[in-house]
Amino acid sequence: MASTFGIGLNIRRKIFVSYHHGGDRFYYERLIALFDDTYEVIQDNSVERSIQSNDTDYVIRAIRERYITGSSCTLVLCGKDTPQRKFVDWEIKATLDKSHGLIGVNLPSNPKTINGKYAVPDRLFNNLNSGYAFFATWAELTASHDSLRRHIELANGTSKSLIDNNRSLRSRNG
Repeated sequence: MASTFGIGLNIRRKIFVSYHHGGDRFYYERLIALFDDTYEVIQDNSVERSIQSNDTDYVIRAIRERYITGSSCTLVLCGKDTPQRKFVDWEIKATLDKSHGLIGVNLPSNPKTINGKYAVPDRLFNNLNSGYAFFATWAELTASHDSLRRHIELANGTSKSLIDNNRSLRSRNG
């Protein structure tokens, strides 16, 4: 069921999902199955395959224009290999360039590190520390349509002055 805002218009918020295509596609597909009736998940096209260029600035601009523009928020599905993926970093950068909401989602496949924390992409980590981004577990976020909606509204309501997008771009996959 689509969210109703204002004068009775049914609006399906668009969300962009950034994830490691080789490792976490199951969770992406599950997210679509759970929320496709409420949210429009921007078409999944592996950026690596769909934007064939070695020009980093061009690729980030294309991500921003083709995928991020028009979305409400970006969900970063954080599995064990996600922090080492350059396109995930670039998608987070493009999200922050547009001042869109940012939510990290810890997947069950992401083991705790030695210090008891979960591994997340560095740019997401910076924005979790600044207070701009939010972090939720897969179970929390997918518990209900209302849970995901609350997270998106919180992320979209965060002060844009908290954005930390100064980190150097990841130049290759780890």
